[in-house]
Amino acid sequence: MVFGSRSPRTRMDTSEVERLIEAGIEDAEATVSKPRVPDEDHEDAHFAAVVVSPAFEGLPLVQQHQLVYDALEGYMTTDIHALEMKTYTPEAYAEHGPDA
Repeated sequence: MVFGSRSPRTRMDTSEVERLIEAGIEDAEATVSKPRVPDEDHEDAHFAAVVVSPAFEGLPLVQQHQLVYDALEGYMTTDIHALEMKTYTPEAYAEHGPDA
């Protein structure tokens, strides 16, 4: 499959977004959900992701988020309309958890 080549009738699911993030960021663990009820009349998809990776160590928040967007390259303009995200190093996640 080529990036962005999905049929508009095929909707990306949370497990596929998780797989892409985990494949694109070293040692990442991603948990992806849909933060609202999908609107069946629209083709867009809204996702929320919590991503934990040692690759975030020492990076500002903007660069951490850019790593996630880079992992989803090609899908952010075709299959993913919006992505809420929280990024953590393993140490920060252990200390603060997903609600920090």
